[in-house]
Amino acid sequence: MKTIRKIKKTLVLTAAFLVVGVSCSDEFLEVAPTGTLADAQVSTLAGIDGLLVGAYSMLNGAITDDGGSRASAPSHWITGSILGGDANKGTDPGDSASLATIQRFQADPTANDFHQIWRARYEGISRCNTVLATIAKSIDLIPAERAASLQAQARMLRGHFYFDLKKHFNNIVVFDETLASNEITEIPNNGDAWAQIEADFQFAYDNLDEITDAGRVNKWAAAAYMGKAKLYQQKYAEAITWFDDVIANGVTSNGLKYQLLDDYAQIFNADNDNHAESVMDVESSNETGNVRNSNWWDDLNYPYATGSAGPGDCCGFFQPSFELANSFRTTNAGLPLLDKSYRDPANALVTDMGVPASADFTPDSGPLDPRIDFSIGRRGISYLGWQPFPGAAWIRVQAYGGPYAPKKYVYYVNQDGVYTDASSWTRGYATMNYTIIRFADVLLMAAEAEIEAGSLEQARTYVNQVRARAANSQYWIKDEDGTDAANYVLAEYSPAQFATPASATE
Repeated sequence: MKTIRKIKKTLVLTAAFLVVGVSCSDEFLEVAPTGTLADAQVSTLAGIDGLLVGAYSMLNGAITDDGGSRASAPSHWITGSILGGDANKGTDPGDSASLATIQRFQADPTANDFHQIWRARYEGISRCNTVLATIAKSIDLIPAERAASLQAQARMLRGHFYFDLKKHFNNIVVFDETLASNEITEIPNNGDAWAQIEADFQFAYDNLDEITDAGRVNKWAAAAYMGKAKLYQQKYAEAITWFDDVIANGVTSNGLKYQLLDDYAQIFNADNDNHAESVMDVESSNETGNVRNSNWWDDLNYPYATGSAGPGDCCGFFQPSFELANSFRTTNAGLPLLDKSYRDPANALVTDMGVPASADFTPDSGPLDPRIDFSIGRRGISYLGWQPFPGAAWIRVQAYGGPYAPKKYVYYVNQDGVYTDASSWTRGYATMNYTIIRFADVLLMAAEAEIEAGSLEQARTYVNQVRARAANSQYWIKDEDGTDAANYVLAEYSPAQFATPASATE
């Protein structure tokens, strides 16, 4: 009897569950996955624009699990400046030793630094493709003109990410928004990246507005980038066509006619973000609760142990090299030493290498390009309003990294606490736009294309525009008494210097 009662009880319970199961809708079991957005949430104008903002955010290269690498930075201070010889790793020998192997051309190709560049750029591409795929599914829900603008922005960003991958790795995997993830994994890394890059920039140029919100790309950024892509492929005549259009007609996203700023220093001053020389920038912000929204990649790239008397206070990385500093040497006539004789001991800059900060020191008195002291922190020269650079006191290990400190994209004394993020361990999380392309770049790229096409005088005109700006003594670095801080001498090139393609490209 006990067994029968158990069976009856089981049958009753089973029947009860069946009744409940039949009575409830299947929706009871359909739970949206956490950590993702449903199509209904993003298939709106606001939702798509939110996805697009996420794609823009990858311009700064930030990946949450980057393993401590700053190599994915938009500035390429590791794979550009250090690898290219403009800067030393700096700090001390044991700190981030993998960067020293990159500097020596002995890098391990499996190193995390390269892996992070690959990951960050493809994360950007993935976000752009998500935007484009979502627009395609929502095309009936948003105005056609608005859809084209959103598509153009996403394709402009995708072209940028692909360009950067092509520049770094050459052989890359190329795919668009029409492929599923399982199809992407089957694609070899020998695709025609240039065709995709050009198609993206062309679509962006055709569909972007001239005037946009701050931080967004416009059609003239697309035109400038297309010219750059053509130049990299040695399509000089085509590059000239694009550059001519940008030079004659281009405006910034906020409607300013492209031009060189009179004051070179203002290019790198956060108070002057979104200026008339800005073609394409990476925007940043502080005090958002996440330092990855700032210029996170530069958190180590400040003078060392400054305390409250200087910016950042840590960590002595990214020290300008002797090669870079000495290349600012000019002749007495104000021309660069194009034969590389600036490397000769007789022409090398006088430095405080090995000189204690407490000892007297007189800076170099020879002729110099004035741009040196907007680019390099060197002893005795005013450092962004903080004080004259004190030399070894702000260098971590001078015998290892050299006597210089970075200066571009470092904040001024009156910007401390204004453009810096105080929510983390260092004052080095600052915010100012990082420039991907500026108008001076356009002029110099156009000059290169003109030289290759045989238009030497036009090339000289472009180069001299850049030099004339730097030669304006009104904006040179001054001592407290108002005199020039160094023996600055800079002149424009004469026709003789551009007599042949060989001399013009020295």
